[in-house]
Amino acid sequence: MESENTNRTRRRLMMKHAILLTAALFAATAFCQPIHAQDMNPKITTFLMFEGQAEEAMTLYTSLFDDSEIVSITRSGPDGPGGPEAEGTVQHAIFTLKGQRYMAIDSFGHDFSFTPSMSLFVECESEEELETLFETLREGGEIAMPLDDYGFSTRFGWVNDRFGVSWQLNYGELQFE
Repeated sequence: MESENTNRTRRRLMMKHAILLTAALFAATAFCQPIHAQDMNPKITTFLMFEGQAEEAMTLYTSLFDDSEIVSITRSGPDGPGGPEAEGTVQHAIFTLKGQRYMAIDSFGHDFSFTPSMSLFVECESEEELETLFETLREGGEIAMPLDDYGFSTRFGWVNDRFGVSWQLNYGELQFE
């Protein structure tokens, strides 16, 4: 009988320890931050370098797309990159277009600019969106390919905007053989 009481006492003690251990583990995990897959891998962000027009470009772009905003802007001071002439320009900015993150700066005095060999490809949700983007982005820029049926797409256009950024705009399914 004594061993039976001892066994019951041991089982109760083990149950209490198990409950305490479970409670401690639960409490410890409740304060841990979750780990997301995207936090474990480096992100690739398009970085656009303008020559004094970064803020104007970002304002235009974010006005054209839903779920878009200028997230942050750091401006150059009189002693910053570019000297006193660059004061007030964009030293670094982050903005989003349709939830996609981009970075931008104003940079001066270099012998290069944007090129159509690197472009932003937009899959439009309607013909109206395609036409609005095409007309707005071509203002002051140049048309590389007018809106048309090119075989691989029934409605496609390509423009370089007034800032030099190249945009490929598509509505409908792409068909490559």
